[in-house]
Amino acid sequence: MAAPQSKHVYRDIHALRGGKPELGDLALNDFHLVFRFPPESRITADPSTPKKPPKQVWFAFHIISQCTLKTTPLSSGIPSSIRIQFRDFTYVSFNFPDDQEARDAFEFIRTRTCKLGSIEKLLAFSYRPPPNSLETKINGWNVYDVRSEFRRQGISEKSADLGWRISTINKDYSFSPTYPALLVVPSKISDNTLKYAANFRSRARIPTLTYLHPVNNCTITRSSQPFVGLRMKRSIQDERLVGACFSAATDSLGNPVATASDSSPSSSHVDLSAESADTDLSLSETERMEDEMIAGNAFYDEKTGKRLIYGAQQHNLIVDARPAINSYAMQAIGMGSENMDYYRFARKIFLNIDNIHVMRESLDKVISAIKDADVSPFPPNRDLLAKSKWLKHISGILDGSAIIARQVGIQHSHALIHCSDGWDRTSQLCALSQLMLDPYYRTMEGFIVLVEKDWLSFGHMFGLRSAHLNHESWFTVDSDALAGSAVKPGENDGRGDAIENALASARRFFNKKDASADTEEGSTVDEAKAAPTSGPESQATRLKDVSPVFHQFLDATYQLLRQHPTRFEFNERFLRRLLYHVYSCQYGTFLCNNERQRHEAKLMERTRSVWAYFLGRRQEFTNEQYDATIDDHTKGRERLLFPRLGEVRWWHQVFNRTDDEMNSTINASMATAERVAAYQASSGVSDASISRSDSPNSQLEAQNRDIQSPPSHSPQPPSLPLHKSVLASVESAHDALTPETRSPPSFQKSSSTGEMPSTPAALQDKISGLSIVQNVQNVIGSFSGNTKSQNGSDAEGHSRLGGSSGSRRSHEVDADRELQPME
Repeated sequence: MAAPQSKHVYRDIHALRGGKPELGDLALNDFHLVFRFPPESRITADPSTPKKPPKQVWFAFHIISQCTLKTTPLSSGIPSSIRIQFRDFTYVSFNFPDDQEARDAFEFIRTRTCKLGSIEKLLAFSYRPPPNSLETKINGWNVYDVRSEFRRQGISEKSADLGWRISTINKDYSFSPTYPALLVVPSKISDNTLKYAANFRSRARIPTLTYLHPVNNCTITRSSQPFVGLRMKRSIQDERLVGACFSAATDSLGNPVATASDSSPSSSHVDLSAESADTDLSLSETERMEDEMIAGNAFYDEKTGKRLIYGAQQHNLIVDARPAINSYAMQAIGMGSENMDYYRFARKIFLNIDNIHVMRESLDKVISAIKDADVSPFPPNRDLLAKSKWLKHISGILDGSAIIARQVGIQHSHALIHCSDGWDRTSQLCALSQLMLDPYYRTMEGFIVLVEKDWLSFGHMFGLRSAHLNHESWFTVDSDALAGSAVKPGENDGRGDAIENALASARRFFNKKDASADTEEGSTVDEAKAAPTSGPESQATRLKDVSPVFHQFLDATYQLLRQHPTRFEFNERFLRRLLYHVYSCQYGTFLCNNERQRHEAKLMERTRSVWAYFLGRRQEFTNEQYDATIDDHTKGRERLLFPRLGEVRWWHQVFNRTDDEMNSTINASMATAERVAAYQASSGVSDASISRSDSPNSQLEAQNRDIQSPPSHSPQPPSLPLHKSVLASVESAHDALTPETRSPPSFQKSSSTGEMPSTPAALQDKISGLSIVQNVQNVIGSFSGNTKSQNGSDAEGHSRLGGSSGSRRSHEVDADRELQPME
């Protein structure tokens, strides 16, 4: 692909990043902003110096999340500037000596970003990989094939019947427009029954298979919420379908096809000896509590009085990812959650994971903590980081996924997962639980298949959640900088934009009253009925639909990779680059909102797949510590893996920060807690004698809530460990008949609104203050050493802009960060 032709070039522009300026030339083309330094004027000034090509940094317009024009009058002596925040958490300011140039550049960027009107004007439809590169030899669209993946799981027309079949009822996407063309359903359920069951599920997203465990034949199925309503309606066909999903892998006598005692790997049989429990330091506290509960308690059926043998009974789960109170609120508009009187073969749990609006606000607070990275070399605002509750949300998602993975892999039971429409939280839980269960998904190809299957084919709305067509409100003019400037007739100084933004904010405020309590997509209209599936109306960005759902999945995957560094074939940079290309629009993989839209847009014929990019550069994204050996008898090589929730940390690389800048407070709190625990153990001091609010670990709880609860005095079935903040409610047919034994659901708090004690907040302020003082001293000390090397920079193939040399991580501008000029 030839180098894109520059439409505008602005000379001698100062780029500011990390508080460090760099002089260069700014070039704008249809899809990119390119900063070249040193400037051409400096290169040609000294003819005796050998000429070297200028270094370049490329920024794609499509990943802009905020662009602010600050205009100043010429008489002020202050240069006008354009300050840009990117979706990959890169922040840079460009200072223009000429105010009109700044206005022209701002308007050009805005026109090429948020005024496109159609995805066909995105970079993906123009991009071609470098000639003779490995990327050109790989067809990334062929990496995932639904029949091949389920054949790997043991389901095909030619293999033995495991109780499942591949249905073509949705081959033309008329049955469920947001579902894949091929659906795996129980063999005993006919397509006619599926049609009736579809009327009981939101958007006809019926329960369908996504994962069949290769050892015990237990399953993970997924769906959307049912149409229960205030009258607690039921559907016989839906009940039959869910029951068939939970019994598909049994023979005619009701016995499991694969017995737990013979076929399960040793990792699925918990070693109950006290000696192993003491020596297995890799177990999380949750797993250790689970083992102790199983080893020390005998369980009895409440109705029959018979002793329950661990692993001999199935405890099938219907998993509702939402807070319980939110699902009850949805009943007012005809939806809700299953009435367990009609699903007696299962129990139901609520995972208390908040909706897309809470997650969006959480990330906004994180951005507020780091948004001054262009003009300031100081660390992020740790108080805002803690208030964002981002790590608490990541921990909750991981814990909910671990519950499902244990249910399938250890308890040999089935799980049906849904949230509201079944394409956000459901995709997170399905994908992460499979990542914990199956080593195949921890390989590079396997992870690609996982993303294709549980995110792309099952209809996660990448187009709306990622806002590929951007939004007008993200381009603003700083009105404070306009004081004293002359406004010429017919000239747009940006004041109208500011007023328009204010009015838009007011409209959004009043529209909140009309929003439903927990609809993941807000008030999104059914695409199949109200708008063309691939028309411009369905492509336009709606701010209330934007949310970092897939970002959270990658963050949770990073936590598993960080805690189990030898169990993943891909490295951290693979996840970071994948997040970048979700927003870059350089490839067609993540465009549109579902499989049907991609088919109608003919993306496979008209665009390239991002998987060809990754597979063509496999060596760059391979984890050097990866050990592919699976041995359930060797510690660290087991088939299953689980998160250690107490070790969840900030993914500092994705935020372009150092580990110390993002995690120093948490690490210090954890170290203090360990010392206190060691002292208590040596001195015999009881934990109960120390107030929880005064505990050194309370600082950690403010940022990463400990979601484990102490064991109950009355034994509970091993399949349902109670978790304080994630497992918010357990409901069964017996529970429904004895409501007096349960707490009123209306008093269950959302995980995003719980108040923390004031003591940890005060402690954090003090710690943050000490950390800021230390960083200020480091920065001041580094200024004298950095002034002479102001123009020095390095990167992978290109040099980066700015950034301090000590405290800030050397931000990599990859050789592949943006499109490079090609001959």
